[in-house]
Order: sequence, then structure tokens, then C-alpha cells
Amino acid sequence: MATNNAEGRREDAFIKQRAQNREEYERQKQTLINETEKARPSANKFVGQNDSMEETLKNQTIGLVRLEDFQQKRKELEEAKAREAARTNELKDETKKVKKRKKTKATLSFAMDDEGSVEGDTSSRQTPEVENGEQASKRAKFRKNPNVDTSFLPDREREEAERKERERLRQEWIRRQEELKQEEIEITYSYWDGSGHRKSVVCKKGDTISAFLEKCRQQFPELRGVSVDNLMYIKEDLIIPHHHTFYDFIINKARGKSGPLFNFDVHDDIRLLADATKEKDESHAGKVVERSWYQRFKHIFPASRWEIYDPEKDYGKYTIA
Repeated sequence: MATNNAEGRREDAFIKQRAQNREEYERQKQTLINETEKARPSANKFVGQNDSMEETLKNQTIGLVRLEDFQQKRKELEEAKAREAARTNELKDETKKVKKRKKTKATLSFAMDDEGSVEGDTSSRQTPEVENGEQASKRAKFRKNPNVDTSFLPDREREEAERKERERLRQEWIRRQEELKQEEIEITYSYWDGSGHRKSVVCKKGDTISAFLEKCRQQFPELRGVSVDNLMYIKEDLIIPHHHTFYDFIINKARGKSGPLFNFDVHDDIRLLADATKEKDESHAGKVVERSWYQRFKHIFPASRWEIYDPEKDYGKYTIA
């Protein structure tokens, strides 16, 4: 009988221990869940303050948006980014802090007749203090030394003048670049189908490669049935993507594998004395080829040397081998 009682007490102790362990497990589990929820980034947590223009454009053009509205929003964001880069944003009006007058504590008094005299005394006591404060402020203004250099101090008028000057210079630079894009250049090219057929076309510096290929397509009857997307422009052994403009290569002085990308005429490097320290100044006619021709013969020279143009890549010295 005693043995049965001892075993019963032991089982009760095990049941209590098991319940305590289960409660401790549940408590630790809930603690881990709470810590995980706190560490998990929400919609506003751990988000960069300076989002890129593309992310801002995506956030502001959610859903179905007309093409005109999308282009207008993109133009506004580009203008805002340019202003921020040039630090020409309009200065915000600073909020003026208004000093509150200290309120005199009301004192409890049972003498009704003395209230007028007390108020008169307090007003007479306050007026000289106010007058003394105004005189002190006036004297403090007259004590400024006009000969001291204060250019290092913040000056709203000076900052506004600098902002307007930066904005004027930025607008002038944009105007000059637009004028440069409207200038015409003659581009010598060669339609390549295994042999060269050289011609030239007049374009603007701001035209894209696709607009240039459209003009080239009109000069050859065999290309009029080919869309611009199926044509390729190769300059100095580099395949130029269609979205690039001639202005991009001219302003950046871009280099190719066998010559400069900013010269669109054809000339050789003629020197009386060979100088290895100076780079060759020679330009070759760009090639206009069909994409289907390139896919068939890209393993044969000269197509085997061609590669897609990468603005971030440094192609080093010019080579022709």
C-alpha cells in the first residue's frame, strides 16, 4: 500500500514538472515570436530616406496611368533631382518663434478695495521694466560693430542670391546643351552585307541611333522592308544600343576599341613623325547591318570582334588587330 502511495506521489510530481516545462516552453516561444515581429521591417521601417528617381516614379504611378501623365511626372522628378543636385531649391520660410509673456500669478485677496491700488502698483512696476527692456534692446542694436566680417554667419538674403545665381547658371547650361543638340552633323556610314556600301546622312547631335537608322533605311531599297529594330549600328567594333544619342558620345568623348566614338567622319592618322606617347587620331565609317546577317556570321571576322557598347567599361588603347 505504501509503495502504491509513493508511486502516485511520484506520478503527480512528474505531471506537475511536465506542466511547468510546457508553460516555460510556451513562454519562450511567445517571447521569440514577439522579438521576431519587432525585428521584422514594416512598411515604414528601415526604408531609405533618399529613394532613387525610379523608385519614386514607381510609387507615384501605381495602376493605370496615361503615357502623357507618366512622362510629365518623370520630367518633374528629373527637374527636382537636377535642382537638388544644383542646390537651387527654394528656401523654406523659417517659422518665427513668438515669445510669450510671463503671466503674473493671481493672488487671493479679501480686500476688495485694495485691488485697484494693487493693480495700479503692479502696472506701475511692470511699465518701467518693459521700458527698460526696450531701451536695452535698442542699445544692443546700436552696439553692433559694422566693420566685423560676418560672411561666415548664415544670411538668408545671401543664400537666396546664391540660389538664384546657381539656378540661372543651370538654366543657361541647359539652354546651351539644347542648342548643341540641335546642331547638324554629317555621319558617314557603310551598309554592310559582306561588302561595304558607303553613304552619308545628315542628323542632329541630339538624335538617337534609332532615328539615324530610320534615315539610313530610306537610302537603300533592300532595307525598306526591314524594321529599325532589326538593324544594328556598329562603330569602332562596338554595337551601339538604339537609345544612345550622338550627343552622349560627343559630350563624354567616348572611346571605342579601334577609334573614337565622337568622330563620325572618315579620316586617317597622318603624321610626319611617329610618336608613341600620343594617341592615334583616326576615324572609321560605322557599319549598318541587319541583325539576321550578324546572327549568321558573328563567328567570322569582322563580326567576331564586335561587342555591345558598355559606357562603364574602359576599352583602353585603340587597336585594329
